[in-house]
Amino acid sequence: MSGHRVEAPKASRPPLLDTVLVGDCLEALARLTPGSIDVAFADPPYNLQLSDQLLRPNQTRVDGVDDAWDQFASFKAYDDFTRAWLAGVRRALKPNGTLWVIGSYHNIFRVGTALQDEGFWILNDVVWVKTNPMPNFRGRRFCNAHETLIWSVADANRTDYTFNYKSLKAFNDDLQMRSDWTLPICTGAERLRGEDGAKAHPTQKPEALLNRILLASTKPGDVVLDPFFGTGTTGAVAKRLGRHYIGIEQDPTYAKIAKERISAVVQHHDLDQVGAEGKPKRIPFGLLVEAGRVQVGDVLIGGRGGPRAQVRVDGSIRSGDYEGSIHKVGAAVRNLSSCNGWTYWHVEANEGLVPLDALRTELRRELRL
Repeated sequence: MSGHRVEAPKASRPPLLDTVLVGDCLEALARLTPGSIDVAFADPPYNLQLSDQLLRPNQTRVDGVDDAWDQFASFKAYDDFTRAWLAGVRRALKPNGTLWVIGSYHNIFRVGTALQDEGFWILNDVVWVKTNPMPNFRGRRFCNAHETLIWSVADANRTDYTFNYKSLKAFNDDLQMRSDWTLPICTGAERLRGEDGAKAHPTQKPEALLNRILLASTKPGDVVLDPFFGTGTTGAVAKRLGRHYIGIEQDPTYAKIAKERISAVVQHHDLDQVGAEGKPKRIPFGLLVEAGRVQVGDVLIGGRGGPRAQVRVDGSIRSGDYEGSIHKVGAAVRNLSSCNGWTYWHVEANEGLVPLDALRTELRRELRL
């Protein structure tokens, strides 16, 4: 064993991860580290401008959106608010980060204009077709059976945004995923309700919708921002898929519900997705040696109490009569046809044995790969 000891890797994570920030949206956005967010999903106020109660034919009241947070004095006031939060989101996004915005006909066109004015580049609009929409009770218009999502990238010149094309194609039985998604609205056990049986939030989105969005445009470990967090659908799905989340919610009651909901979520065991676009960029073992994470002459340990191997100048290792890559030598000393050297070989650190894969993960974060 050489005299050099490798320090155990320290977590390098942006602040406020897996947190619900309670308070004003614009103020909270200003607290975020610039360029720290991979993807944002926004479900902003729809500005429905309802002036009268909506009644069913039997004169019972429809439980629509009439909360104060959805009311604005004028279209100009709504537009000013929209441009302000879009600017805050764009500041927080990485240059290749993307934004999803959802809305109805009441607001999505105004949001789209503001979004382009703020410098976003639209990649797609996606139509969420609802299998079970609320009927049009007055019979004066078509039944509103869809909502529109706009997917855009923060910098029009970037083409390296995450889009897991192969993964979504596999999801869709080997057919290209189209921009019309047919999904039910949030009902049944998924719909959160208070003790009185009333909806906890009037516009709770189904987890299936966020699941598809995050499968399409994020990788495990990515940071997802939701500036209108509500009861935490985005956070719940992000946690289940092994992504980090930052939620912003002005209503303490909604925020409390969201925190309780997310705390009960269990992350999926297997987070792998089809296709290289869902995997981090390759880092060879030689790069760890080159970067000083492992020194020439260091001794690697196979598992606990396993064989030893010495690191050489070209990133190869030697164990007894065997020499070559960490994978080749690992397979040879174990008498196997193959071996994942990243998980088999360890270095000795102050806290015990550390797998090479942990050092690789730390270096990948530092190199923003």
